[in-house]
Amino acid sequence: MMGRIVIVAYRPKPGKDEALLELTREHHPILLDQHLVTKRKPIIARAADGTIVEVFEWASKDAMDNAHSNAAVLDLWDRYAEVCDYVKLPDLAESEQLFAEFASVD
Repeated sequence: MMGRIVIVAYRPKPGKDEALLELTREHHPILLDQHLVTKRKPIIARAADGTIVEVFEWASKDAMDNAHSNAAVLDLWDRYAEVCDYVKLPDLAESEQLFAEFASVD
């Protein structure tokens, strides 16, 4: 099975910047504990508008699919819904550049 690299963008809700960042730091360890991602360290970055961008590797397409019925992941996604909105990469100004550039968080 091959891993699947994904890029996701989380735009914090007003006043939720730090809560979002903390949750994003918890994200990978929770998924790893559930055997859904690889041990590859995720990249966490910030767009100019404050959106958090995360790049991580699911263990497989099956792992991605299984996440939708995993209680720990569903709880995690509920927590994300409280602090952010998901946005498409083209909605970030940085995506207009040939080399999209973001500020490193970690």
